[in-house]
Amino acid sequence: MTDDRHDEIEAVDPPQETVSFAFDRMTVARFREVFPNARWSDTLQAWTVPGKTARKRIDRWLASEADRRTPYEEERGRDAYEFEPILSPYLQVHDRGFRVKTPFSRTVVDELRHIPFARWNGDHKVWEIPYASYDDLQHRWEAIEEAAKRAEPEERRKRAEARKGTDEEAKAKRRTTERRKKRLPLPSDDLPPLGTPVATTAFGIVVITEITGEFVNPEEIAEHHPDADDEHVWAGWRAATLDELVHTWPARADPGDYERLRGWWQPTLQELREARSIAKGRERRRRRSADNANESSSSLK
Repeated sequence: MTDDRHDEIEAVDPPQETVSFAFDRMTVARFREVFPNARWSDTLQAWTVPGKTARKRIDRWLASEADRRTPYEEERGRDAYEFEPILSPYLQVHDRGFRVKTPFSRTVVDELRHIPFARWNGDHKVWEIPYASYDDLQHRWEAIEEAAKRAEPEERRKRAEARKGTDEEAKAKRRTTERRKKRLPLPSDDLPPLGTPVATTAFGIVVITEITGEFVNPEEIAEHHPDADDEHVWAGWRAATLDELVHTWPARADPGDYERLRGWWQPTLQELREARSIAKGRERRRRRSADNANESSSSLK
C-alpha cells in the first residue's frame, strides 16, 4: 500500500481515542497485536485507536499491562513517592498506585492521558496511575494541579465576578449575542459548499445551511468580523454533528493567507480531532439529559 493511499484511508476513518505508554519493543508488539489499526501520531505524541469502543478497549489493555509491570518498577515508584511525595487534595494513594480526582478540566485530562498506563475509572470517577508511572505523574503534576484549582467552582465564580462590569464582560456578551444569530459574512464571489463541515475564522467548524444573498453592513459588524466588506453576504450556519465530522475529508495542508482572509477553508485533521472531541462531549450530555428525563417520567407514572 502506498503512503498516499494509507493517508487517504486514515482520513476517511480517523482516530477516535489516544493512548501513550513508555516505549519498549515488547509492549509495542503486544499493543499492535490487540490494536492492529492503531497509528502513531507525531503531533499528539501518542497512539490513536479508531472505533466507538476504543476507550473501553484501551482501558482494558492498560489494566492488563499495568499488571505486567515488574516488581522493580513498582517498588521504584513507591520509593520515589516516599522520598518526594506529592501532597495534594487531588491525589490519593491506594493499594495499586494513585488516584487523581479533580473538577473537570480539559487540561487535566490531556496531561493525564500522556502519563503511561493512566486510565479512567468510571465507577469511582477517578484517574488511576500505577506506582511505576510516578516519575511521569510527578513531572506533569504542577500543570495538573494548577488546572484543577482553576476549575474549582469557587474559582470559576470569582473569575466571573471579577469580569462583571468590565469591557471584557461586555465584549463576551456581544460575542455570545452574535453567535446566537447563527449567521456568518462570506465573500459573495467565493462561497463554501452547503451542508458540508468547513472551518471558519469566527466560529470554528460549522455547516453552512443557506446563503441569504443579503449584503452585510461592514461598519455594524466590524468588531466581530473585521475582514468583511460590502461584497460579503450573510450565510446561515449550524454546528456540525459528530457523524458529519467523522466523515469529513481533512485538508492535506494548513490554510493559507487567502483561505483565512475569506473566512473559511477545508478543516485540517487536527481541527477535526478537536471538533470531534467537543461533539462527543455534546452528544454524551444530550444522551444523559434524555436518560434523566426518561427516568423522571417513569418515576411519575
